[in-house]
Amino acid sequence: MYKPLPFFIGLRYTRAKRRNHFISFISLTSILGIALGVTALITVISVMNGFEKELRERMLGMSAHVTVAAFYQGNMPDWQQQREQLQQYPDVVGVAPTIEGQAMITHRQSVYGTVLHGIDPELEMSVSQVESKMQKGSIHDLKAGEFGVVIGHELAYSLRVDVGDKITVVVPQTSVTPVGVFPRMKRMTVKGIFKIGMYEYDSGYVLMNIEDAAKLLRLPKGSVHGLNLKLTHMDQAIYFSRQLQDTLPMGYVSRDWTYRHANFFKAIAMEKRVMFVILTLIVAVAAFNIVSTLIMVVTDKQADIAILRTLGMTPNGIMLTFMVQGTFIGVFGTLLGLVGGISLALNVETIVPAIERLFNMQFLPSDVYYISDLPSDLHWGDVYKIAATSLIISFFATIYPAWRASATQPAEALRYE
Repeated sequence: MYKPLPFFIGLRYTRAKRRNHFISFISLTSILGIALGVTALITVISVMNGFEKELRERMLGMSAHVTVAAFYQGNMPDWQQQREQLQQYPDVVGVAPTIEGQAMITHRQSVYGTVLHGIDPELEMSVSQVESKMQKGSIHDLKAGEFGVVIGHELAYSLRVDVGDKITVVVPQTSVTPVGVFPRMKRMTVKGIFKIGMYEYDSGYVLMNIEDAAKLLRLPKGSVHGLNLKLTHMDQAIYFSRQLQDTLPMGYVSRDWTYRHANFFKAIAMEKRVMFVILTLIVAVAAFNIVSTLIMVVTDKQADIAILRTLGMTPNGIMLTFMVQGTFIGVFGTLLGLVGGISLALNVETIVPAIERLFNMQFLPSDVYYISDLPSDLHWGDVYKIAATSLIISFFATIYPAWRASATQPAEALRYE
């Protein structure tokens, strides 16, 4: 005798009742529906993780992992001492001073609002990747006293300027002259052009030597606005920033990269949640297929149920039998979906280019999208969550049909047999 009996009978009912031993058609469609839903969920969430990772890395190519700034006075006169202290932390890879300010860039008839970033070319390389993103020139061309600037390629295209051209920088400060009050402006030379791959930076960031920025913005001599820190791992930034805040002197504040870009990453997280809910509906539809499958089986097996009841099987045993059948469909479909989803997510960066070459097309044209490749980043936590969701939905889909089976009355079922 097979034990446990409900488990054996439930698996037996999963197969077709006729001569062939293949899985019945309707059970197969249920399994394929769940597998398709799980595969789609894993693949889409992994691709969204890939886009988020790509954008985060591009952002942090220009932004620091952690920034220490003067909260009250607005500038940091003792930044050299603070920098030496911050470099003592084992997680800190580099520390560089920074000056930031709003400005307008004009060239001929074009005017664009930008953010000025005063940097130390030597120290900046330890906290950002801008030197490796240079298309023309170098940040080392930003020498003190020459009032040169490095701009993004989008801004250079909009202004129609190239390396060596002159542009005018206007800052929101005034100069008093005998003929009146005028905004401060300075004629500067384009020393280089960079391309980060994000419109926010390529169109709105202007780099210049930190000493020239201090003169232009009239900062006290030797002062900066803050210090940019690069850590060993970007994921440590939140914890490190909170720990660092407790050790900073009064008037200084520590902020990690998630603070500056909080709204952006919250929007991405919201999109991922919405996409998860939408694609979960595929699994839910397949679960309804499980319901219909079990109801048809219950209807077809009325005589078998009645005989089992007369032989002593309890209503709970009958219910468990059909729950085993539905759960098996859910488990098998989920496993197929996990295999397909993981395989596709790990190889999407190879499969998509192959499809593009086969059909001579490009899904994300580089002249339209900043990210022209389809990145993928598989998180095992997402895989576990998707698998658990699929199994739970499949399990609950079995309850009603199994309850209907347990409520079968043997006398009524056998009356016309």
